[in-house]
Amino acid sequence: MTPETQNVEWKRSWRDEHLKWICGFANAQGGVLEIGKDDSGEVVGVTGVLRLLEEIPNKTQSLLGIVVDVNLKTESGREYLEIAVEPHPNPISYRGKFHYRSGSTKQVLEGAALTRFLLDKYGRTWDDVALPDISLGDLDGRIFDEYRHRGVESQRLPPQALNDSDESVIERLQLRDGSRLKRAAVLLFHPEPHRFFTEASVKIGAFRGAELLYQDVIEGDLFTQVDRTLDLLYTKYSRGLVSYDGIYRVETFPVPRAAMREAVINAIVHRDYATPASTQIRVYDDRITLRNAAQLPPDWTAPVTGGLQSRPHNPRAAHGFYRAGMIEAWGRGVRRIGELCRQAGNPQPTWTREPGGVLRLRFPFSEAYRTAHREAHRTTQETTHKTTQETAQETSEATQEIGDATPVTTPTTPIAPIAGPMTGPMTGPKTGPKIARSTEPGPAADRILAILTAEPGITQSAIAERLGLTVKGVKYHFRKLRDAGAIRRVGSSRSGHWEVLKP
Repeated sequence: MTPETQNVEWKRSWRDEHLKWICGFANAQGGVLEIGKDDSGEVVGVTGVLRLLEEIPNKTQSLLGIVVDVNLKTESGREYLEIAVEPHPNPISYRGKFHYRSGSTKQVLEGAALTRFLLDKYGRTWDDVALPDISLGDLDGRIFDEYRHRGVESQRLPPQALNDSDESVIERLQLRDGSRLKRAAVLLFHPEPHRFFTEASVKIGAFRGAELLYQDVIEGDLFTQVDRTLDLLYTKYSRGLVSYDGIYRVETFPVPRAAMREAVINAIVHRDYATPASTQIRVYDDRITLRNAAQLPPDWTAPVTGGLQSRPHNPRAAHGFYRAGMIEAWGRGVRRIGELCRQAGNPQPTWTREPGGVLRLRFPFSEAYRTAHREAHRTTQETTHKTTQETAQETSEATQEIGDATPVTTPTTPIAPIAGPMTGPMTGPKTGPKIARSTEPGPAADRILAILTAEPGITQSAIAERLGLTVKGVKYHFRKLRDAGAIRRVGSSRSGHWEVLKP
């Protein structure tokens, strides 16, 4: 017995409202509606067979405008009807509504779903539709310049393309429909596409459990969104574990940058921009997840490490990224993500289809990284605690020295104010307290010297983060080291570095 599926539906008896199911099959992949079967697929029989054999085809043609095959079947001595519906290339409606068969259910298409359906039936995509009231002057010339340089450097554009006008770029990418620019032109070259398409942005958030610690919203053209998203992920939201290959510093991040780049580009380029939901990236202590609205075929299954056929949701925008050298044209993104994670010793990422047309990609961190991250976090906490104690001790000692140097008695002779500039050595009694200041570096300064010896170009803020100190505290120790003759600055404050003179 064949269960109800994408292409099979059972009804105990005929009612005119079952034309909705025929409409749904015609708008989807076709199917069979069987009249005279219960919900378990058992034949219960149908009455008025001869009347229905004539009535159903006539009503289908008059109300839906299509022709179906109605066949009389017999099973276990009982009769039932089989209505075979072919998929139709043009959209079919029943009483002004467009029904669609999805899985084993029937849906009424509305809003963005209806728009996608109608565009697909007429061989168009969402980003291929023209926008009114947008001209070439509304686009950003700097984005065009960056696009041309990307394309020439990747050899996807000829060298002479650097001299192309913005108008030529639009024509080369086929981003114009008559006199109007297409949606893809706004996504690629307008500085603020979110003004036209709600939530055309990327949100990044750092989470600890369900608690949001901090977040960023990235807007702008799609090229900028990709670049800024990757920069933030690897400077603010991910912690690289530091090791050394000889004298070279090596940073290992929880997800290979090349794999994350593929994932971010796929999420931004292939997103369903007709759905008002931004691309979201969530960063946890043990994983990073990407969620974006995606239109997937009904028979979609989660991809494995093998390749997939490239079927971009926004082919015009995807072609722009291809010409800029940012994506391939062979659908190798999924395979490449898996290969890069495997080469880095990371677990394989997983793809999940969530309710509401959302695709989630999950990058789990390796056990080795999580262990090293916990150890680094524990070390940072211990360093912070130790440094706090040392700072308190140094403050106490300095206070004691100040107290020891303060005279016990106060002079009774008033001091005349200085009437003019001093031209010679000052004579007379010393009237101020003598404050003793240590010029020898303490334990925190010793650790700073060790870091500067290994990495002369490191910034003070990076040292503060590594030692668990404030930037102000690190600057304090730098002054002490410089005054003690232990370090000196070579070059300018922007491009120079610190030289360790003595350990």
